[in-house]
Amino acid sequence: MADTIYTTSKNAIALVTGGSRGLGRSTVLHLAKRGVRSIFTYHSNRAAADEVVAAVAAEGGRAIALPLDAGKVSTFDAFVDTLRAALRELGTDRLDFLVNNAGTSHHDAIAQTTEEALDALYNVHFKGVFFLTQKLLPILRDGGRIVNISSGLTRFALPNSAPYASMKGAVEVFTRYLAKELGARGIAANTVAPGAIQTDFSGGVVRDNPELNRFVADNTALGRAGLPDDIGPLIASLLAEDNRWINGQRIEASGGMFI
Repeated sequence: MADTIYTTSKNAIALVTGGSRGLGRSTVLHLAKRGVRSIFTYHSNRAAADEVVAAVAAEGGRAIALPLDAGKVSTFDAFVDTLRAALRELGTDRLDFLVNNAGTSHHDAIAQTTEEALDALYNVHFKGVFFLTQKLLPILRDGGRIVNISSGLTRFALPNSAPYASMKGAVEVFTRYLAKELGARGIAANTVAPGAIQTDFSGGVVRDNPELNRFVADNTALGRAGLPDDIGPLIASLLAEDNRWINGQRIEASGGMFI
């Protein structure tokens, strides 16, 4: 049994997938406030990624942006090679933390969902998470931590959400098994399940559609839709030494939606 717990010190390094926008961006920035360096991925928007790197630098921190298609498992070996080079640039060969955040949206009824659409969701939200985590286990430190991002939709059901929510449900089960299997290495794994958040996810619908925004607010105990900075600090705190004994848990951050 590993007995060393690595803290969020200035020597710690996190890999955050999908870190150029939304929840991933907030996570990278709040890790920087805690002295954690990040390597984060982006899909195609290099300019947005560069903005995050600059914002971290303004906090006196360090971040490196790497391109990754989180749904193409065939590219993961090459990505890990690039990641290893980035780690060497930071003076190490190990990760302390992994945050599987990258994702895509999908809204369609079960009856209308195509095989192609379901496969695309599966590739990004489950297959990609599974195999990227698998390939990173050799370079994740004993005593490290994993946070996988799920959704409030695994607890409550809304129209046209079944395919997306089903993939997130699989991630939650996977996370519990990670916690069990990696416990011997002292690695903790947890899931964060956000509620409706005002980002550009799903075309910015929660943020930009007043009717939907009011619906979310009316059904949330705290009376509003969530913001990225409601989630980023939570993810960062789960990686902190103070929360070392939380393991195998689903933590919903929805402001009390549908309770």
